[in-house]
Amino acid sequence: MAARDPRTVGARIEALLEELGGIADPTVRDKAEEVARLLVELYGTGLERVVAALHAAGPPGEEILGALTGDELVGSLLMLHGLHPRDVETRVRQALDQVRPYLGSHSGGVELLGVDAQGVVRLRLEGSCSGCPSSTLTVRLAIEQAIEEAAPEVTRVEVEGVTAEPAPALLQIQPGPPDRSWTPLDLPDLPAGTVTAREIGNVPLVLCRLATGWYAYRNGCPGCGSTLGEATLAGEVLTCPGCGRRYDTRLAGRSVDGQDLHLDPIPLLAEGGTARVALPQTVTGARP
Repeated sequence: MAARDPRTVGARIEALLEELGGIADPTVRDKAEEVARLLVELYGTGLERVVAALHAAGPPGEEILGALTGDELVGSLLMLHGLHPRDVETRVRQALDQVRPYLGSHSGGVELLGVDAQGVVRLRLEGSCSGCPSSTLTVRLAIEQAIEEAAPEVTRVEVEGVTAEPAPALLQIQPGPPDRSWTPLDLPDLPAGTVTAREIGNVPLVLCRLATGWYAYRNGCPGCGSTLGEATLAGEVLTCPGCGRRYDTRLAGRSVDGQDLHLDPIPLLAEGGTARVALPQTVTGARP
């Protein structure tokens, strides 16, 4: 039997649960949710025994458990059942380490101020990404997405005094972001200075290949509305083919012509030979 994508399965389960939640008969609805909860509890009990056996096996078992936590699906199930061997703060730090290369692309960084007993993560943006609205937005999206995946028990992320709360689900089967979806992206093997247009999840994007890596933006000039698939890229500066306005692709698409304009950046993470972009859920429809 071919393996199905866990995220697709999880999204389908949650969609079915939401449909069941709309059933008028409360008895049927409650029984359906009870079945789901009991199944989750059953598998959680099984996982708990597996983890206990690995701990009892000593160093070899701990090594196996460490390898299992590195698997996205297994790690998420361990977190769901409160069995992950790494505490919340450790996983948050690892999530921040994961996105630091992306933060560096915005000439900034992030400092973890702490995680309190209520699961609130407090962060401080550093560098120029804290002073540009578009850069701050895309950086926050990348940070919150990474934290949500690594530590779904986090209740809130506070960045620079601004609070963002995740939307609750009827019954969370797997950890998942509330309003953005990381969508896989195949990056072509192209040289620096290349611009290419793509449509991912119904979102038109323009991908810019710099010497330091790839950067993604919505495919549209904020000055004239022209598409940017035929734009020229000189170093870090993207020039619109329609109006000639120029934007700094490395600094969140800021105008370099002294105008209050900027491209609309899309978080893009490239690691381990794979890449993904964070698209709005309302567009991708990945989470019902």
